Amino acid sequence: MVEPHEHDEHIAHTHVHEHQDSIRRLKTAEGHVRGIQRMLEEDAYCIDVIRQIQAVQAALNKVSVAILKQHLNSCVITALRGESQHERERVLKELVEVYEVATSV
Repeated sequence: MVEPHEHDEHIAHTHVHEHQDSIRRLKTAEGHVRGIQRMLEEDAYCIDVIRQIQAVQAALNKVSVAILKQHLNSCVITALRGESQHERERVLKELVEVYEVATSV
């Protein structure tokens, strides 16, 4: 059985790795956005520009999902296991708000 502090260290290590992956993805998306800017400056074919924008949006969505998973597996679990009803309600409200924004058009 894993000792609680070993579990916490594993989670912290996992978070660092996942953050590094998210940062790498964001840097890639940043490069793509610069490419989109160049495409517009060079009057590139509109559909090609739109496809590049969609690729950046997909990359950002992956980062968002990864960060949300981290949040669910750390902050939300901690709040739900905690004794504070206010904290439980607060984190659940945050999740609903994030969902509402993500699903609004």
